[in-house]
Amino acid sequence: MDYSELISESFATLILNKVRTGLAMLGVIIGIGSVIALMSLGQSSQKSVENQIRSLGSNLLTVMPGAQNQRGIQGAFGSNTTLTYADAVAIKESDKVTTVKDVTAEFRHNAQVTAGRNNANSSIEGVTPEFQTIRNIDMASGSFITQVQMNGISKVAVLGAQTAIDLFGDGANPVGQNIRIEKISFTVVGVTQTKGGTGFQNPDDAVYVPLTTAQKILFGADYISSIYVEAKNEKVMTQAQNEVGYLLLERHRLKDPTQADFRIMSQEDILGTVSQVTGTFTTLLAGIAAISLVVGGIGIMNIILVTVTERTREIGLRKALGAKKKLISAQFLMEAVTITFIGGLIGVLVGIGVSFLISHSMGLPAVVSIPAVLLAFVVSAGTGIIFGWYPAQKAAKLEPIEALRYE
Repeated sequence: MDYSELISESFATLILNKVRTGLAMLGVIIGIGSVIALMSLGQSSQKSVENQIRSLGSNLLTVMPGAQNQRGIQGAFGSNTTLTYADAVAIKESDKVTTVKDVTAEFRHNAQVTAGRNNANSSIEGVTPEFQTIRNIDMASGSFITQVQMNGISKVAVLGAQTAIDLFGDGANPVGQNIRIEKISFTVVGVTQTKGGTGFQNPDDAVYVPLTTAQKILFGADYISSIYVEAKNEKVMTQAQNEVGYLLLERHRLKDPTQADFRIMSQEDILGTVSQVTGTFTTLLAGIAAISLVVGGIGIMNIILVTVTERTREIGLRKALGAKKKLISAQFLMEAVTITFIGGLIGVLVGIGVSFLISHSMGLPAVVSIPAVLLAFVVSAGTGIIFGWYPAQKAAKLEPIEALRYE
């Protein structure tokens, strides 16, 4: 019997038991589909976050406060309160910093915002006028915070796109309306265009107020949460990072850079951290989904074992007529591989379809990993061989006389 006859006979045998074959394939389809869909979902999420970070500009440096240390107890990163607006002004005006184009400061704090009967728990961000340009914020209506409002400690606010919907409803124009932050009335002067979230910070779910207003009226703080530094171009990023770092060390009266009470991160640093976290998450999802493949392989082995038991007399008859062990083993192994091959193809299509559907429904960029598809398919074929080998060997080792006597 040649291989074409072996394949055709395997197909014929599987077709005779459609329900059993379909159930065996289902495990493989779910396993392959889950691996591809979950890995694609993880990569889509990573791509979305990376796009949001890159949208802020490739020549952006972020200065964050370090961890607070009290009585030998190390606090969380960013808990220190040593960064001030004066630091931001110094970076912008110092003769020692020659590679910086613009600087902005930010004070961030969560608070309840109300408008009539509606309310939202939003991130209140005290910012300077330069924040709009450096962070690439476009306005849907009205205007952003101005220097006059900053100097006058004005009680004005710019709403993020989602906050405007939460407070005033979809399609409404809040410009000129009043909202209350910490029970203090603010006039809405603008609404930003939808930008999308970057990790735990979503600019659409924010309320921007003048930095001076946030510090002196709302929260009574004399420090800031971060400083954003725009370098002149990508080529001077490292030099800008060094210049800003040494200036802040001098201002904070620190001689040892290892004792710095701040941290300067570039966009590449942030992208690297995000990629590492999302990569680990994607691998975890793939590992969980791979369990379905193992379950599917066990299902195939059980189906082939049942088939061997049902066809014991047929196997005995074939061996009595001269069929070799190799041929008997190859036939049952071919049936297992056929199930996984066809199930793998269907699983690939299902996985790709589900990944596109999930990405579209969540507003994520659709990403289908070709290596993931190939890996899943190879694993599928391996599953058929591994879990089909034992039943095939069991069939091949049956003694003709004992097999013919089997009832």
